[in-house]
Amino acid sequence: QVQLVESGGGLVQPGGSPRLSCVASGVISRIYDMAWYRQAPGNQRELVASITSGGSTNYADSVKGRFTISRDNAKNTVYLQMNSLQPEDSRVYYCKMSRFSLQYWGQGTQVTVSS
Repeated sequence: QVQLVESGGGLVQPGGSPRLSCVASGVISRIYDMAWYRQAPGNQRELVASITSGGSTNYADSVKGRFTISRDNAKNTVYLQMNSLQPEDSRVYYCKMSRFSLQYWGQGTQVTVSS
């Protein structure tokens, strides 16, 4: 059974730099593309950053220069380093793993940016 478990969210001060982690189990994650999405209540889920199985990365314009996606295939883990967080970054952050038509999602982790 494939499972993705995110962690690292919570309450963060403006300007903070948390790191989200997503651990995959039940699958060899290195052959999958990985991505982070985020969603605010009432809004569509939006792509934040992605990293292919080969290591190529892509970022939403709103997070370029502030967020960094990386992966550790030995640990079946993808990370999202978030810097200079602002209140508008407050969302539920989801991890996604995909390969061809297969998609798996985590349960999400809430990030709230507030003083």
